[in-house]
Amino acid sequence: MAIIIFVLILWYGGLFFQSFFLHRYAAHQVFTMSKTMERITFVLTWIFQGSSYLSAYGYGIMHRMHHAYTDTEKDPHSPSYDDNVFAMMWKTKTIYQDINLQRIEVDQRFTKNVPQWKSFDRFASSRFSRVLWISLYVLFFAFFATAWWQWLLLPITFLMAPIHGVIINWFGHIYGYVNFKMKNTSKNLFRFDFLMMGEGYHNNHHKHASRANFGVKWYEIDVTYVIIKVLDTFGIIKLKPIRVKK
Repeated sequence: MAIIIFVLILWYGGLFFQSFFLHRYAAHQVFTMSKTMERITFVLTWIFQGSSYLSAYGYGIMHRMHHAYTDTEKDPHSPSYDDNVFAMMWKTKTIYQDINLQRIEVDQRFTKNVPQWKSFDRFASSRFSRVLWISLYVLFFAFFATAWWQWLLLPITFLMAPIHGVIINWFGHIYGYVNFKMKNTSKNLFRFDFLMMGEGYHNNHHKHASRANFGVKWYEIDVTYVIIKVLDTFGIIKLKPIRVKK
């Protein structure tokens, strides 16, 4: 039971900070927070993503590119231009690293106001940090695993963030339903997104990229947005006003 709880904590903890911090804050900036709170969130993202930590800078820029170039040859991750899920993952990893290491020139519209903490990112993304987290996960399993099949969950803890990315960026462009007809293949994976905390409403998000709430229908409950509203109520973050199109 301890192993299942541990994996669930890493799954939903890492997913929350990927959705809340990397996606909605770094990439889309649907809310603001103080510099102190931003630094705290950097650290919490590292703790919960662990060995698969993603930089807010690299993620934010790459995700903006995804919206600008969805389902074209310039899309960093698209089932339409990648032969299989592993090819897409490798391409995504390469572009992400090129952005972080500034090996490619990036249009300024993708870099504007994206949060960056270079010294922390160097440490959190280092081989030492990743091996440290992997070692801690293995030790936890060694102490608490009670059946052989539980060890099959160990690789998931190593690659949590990429797995989250694959679910949305691959399957979220192949399977599901559509609320909005668009010039891309984005789909909503679930009627109620119990698995991805709102990220599964991918078609909704491509239609309304600047909205903090990814749900549109009454049954499309966005759990991450609910938490965002609570944090906004307590003044920990500040939601930006919804821009109404005239």
